[in-house]
Amino acid sequence: MNALHEVGTRRPATVEEAVRTLAESGAQALAGGTDLLPNLRRGLGTPRVLVDLTAVPALDAIAVQADGSLRIGAAATLAALAADAAVRTGWPVLAKAAGLVAGPTHREAATIGGNLCQDTRCVFYNQSEWWRAGNGYCLKYLGDKCHVVVKSDRCYATYHGDLAPALMVLDASVEIAGPAGARTLPVAGLFVEDGARRLTLAPGEWVTGVVAPPAGGWMADYAKARVRESVDFALAGAAVALRRDGDRIGALRVAITGTNSAPLVVPADSVVGRSWDAETAQVLTKLVHTTSHVLATTVASVGYRRRMAQALVRRLVDDLWTRA
Repeated sequence: MNALHEVGTRRPATVEEAVRTLAESGAQALAGGTDLLPNLRRGLGTPRVLVDLTAVPALDAIAVQADGSLRIGAAATLAALAADAAVRTGWPVLAKAAGLVAGPTHREAATIGGNLCQDTRCVFYNQSEWWRAGNGYCLKYLGDKCHVVVKSDRCYATYHGDLAPALMVLDASVEIAGPAGARTLPVAGLFVEDGARRLTLAPGEWVTGVVAPPAGGWMADYAKARVRESVDFALAGAAVALRRDGDRIGALRVAITGTNSAPLVVPADSVVGRSWDAETAQVLTKLVHTTSHVLATTVASVGYRRRMAQALVRRLVDDLWTRA
């Protein structure tokens, strides 16, 4: 039976009302619905009530704050983020990452909070109900076995979001509301590397916005590899932020997506202070290889996705180094 025919909806008008509603058993947040609703049509999840967050005032605001930081409300759409003049000028990597998500009509509905908190994906999970039933379901939903790593006790479905790595290299933070009050944590702290658990949110908690600090001399960019140049999720994606100090790398941040069950920061401290040359590039690509844990969760081969993650990082640093 179609799960969409079995759920109720609520539309809270305040953050506090949304927290109370989401704390109820079986409640699930809904904004643009571009990720959630297709899953529900496939029988992936059985929420009792969907909590529409789009009526909460100012939740879609995008604004430069008094301290020069950028605050993006969780209900701001990807289309609005990609088109915002202040974002394109001060934080262009966010505009680019948002503009690369799915297709134009998706971006008109999809939200910042939804893109960050999107479900992980796997060729054994994102299938019809009859297909999954015929294969005994999987560890992520209703089953007891991971078909990707058969002897594993955790799910290896992959996170493919585009905004998370871009926000991570900007050292952005995420704002969370919940029954215990509001809290803020680094964007990387929102995720846990488990395809089934996915997020560190407690019951009733939800993302209300993200804050990116001023650029401060950093240059950043994002790139992804996918089957088609629109619509498709990233088979591998990378964001890089670089600060050049003459002929040396003054500072470097790298984050990857589409390779693991969470977007991950690549530890790049060992290349800071070095010149950007072939030897340094080899060191960095090895760090990307070590950080990534690519498995057979998509239609593309493991080797291709691993090589693309490395190539994307190297190409981004090449470009940023020249531009800087």
